[in-house]
Amino acid sequence: CFFLLLSLQKFGRKFKRYQSDRKIAVKESWRHPRGIDGRQRRKFRGIGPQPNIGYGSNKKTRHTLPNGFLKFVVSNLKDLELLLMHNRKYCAEIAHNVSTQKRKAIVERAAQLNIALTNGAARLRSNEEE
Repeated sequence: CFFLLLSLQKFGRKFKRYQSDRKIAVKESWRHPRGIDGRQRRKFRGIGPQPNIGYGSNKKTRHTLPNGFLKFVVSNLKDLELLLMHNRKYCAEIAHNVSTQKRKAIVERAAQLNIALTNGAARLRSNEEE
């Protein structure tokens, strides 16, 4: 597992859309160039990289978070129980639409089951502090 963490190198920067730095209407999110005369589609030098299969990450470390776990989205306590035997491989992430009350119960149960949480501190501020 330690050697897998060492090889967790991913492609760092994002691919930018062609001419997104020149036109305000063209956002940075990647779109494939389709013009008949487009320089980026024709792969001229100095235009910038395009995503292709060569940028794929290692199969053994794909979907692995920087903490070494794979992510599993949890919405309730029953989902958390699924990770009981897999707490060395998967960590839990509480879904965005879970209420504060249920979040507290999930965080407590995760501590009992020794399951790592990626967003365990989110929305847990108590009312006494305010």
